Amino acid sequence: MASKLKSVYICSECGFESSKWLGKCPSCNSWNTFNEEVVTTQKSVVMQVLGANAAAKSLSQIDFTDEERYITGIKELDRVLGGGIVPGSLVLIGGDPGIGKSTILLQVCKNLASAGVSTLYVSGEESLKQIKMRAARIGTFTENVKFLCETNLEEIEAVIQKEKPKVVVIDSIQTMCNENISSAPGSVSQVRESTGVLMQLAKKQ
Repeated sequence: MASKLKSVYICSECGFESSKWLGKCPSCNSWNTFNEEVVTTQKSVVMQVLGANAAAKSLSQIDFTDEERYITGIKELDRVLGGGIVPGSLVLIGGDPGIGKSTILLQVCKNLASAGVSTLYVSGEESLKQIKMRAARIGTFTENVKFLCETNLEEIEAVIQKEKPKVVVIDSIQTMCNENISSAPGSVSQVRESTGVLMQLAKKQ
């Protein structure tokens, strides 16, 4: 797959991109926030080849019922999601550090697994032993949920394609690392590229 390197300057505050370094960001007016990052761009011919297998559909051709949603078992979360998790969707859970994002996602995995939904929990922040200690306080987990400690996006993608889970939890997106991007995990470029890869996986599988 042909690709080339491209150097850009990205504001660490708002993500604004520039082809050259700027002292002041024109988007958020922050000073000295531009960092140089090297990204890999792929030739458009790849998109042309992939597009040959794509097909558009009208609304009448799309089959979907509310029963196809995955119910998390947490009433307020299901309400926010419009009645549950829609297959093929990508949902971002945000909040301050220590507010309980990891705990509530672990509870979601437990509930989904108990309902027979195969789930994969990917942690880039905790070890398997740490996850098991936290899981012990929540309850009993069935074999329908599996755990992976990894930050390399290519490795995670390979496991997802092998296991083919119905639901994947990434904890957290700031720890994911795409080796095609030279910047550190958590940077604007890494988060954007990692999210793009995960979005493609969700749509394809």
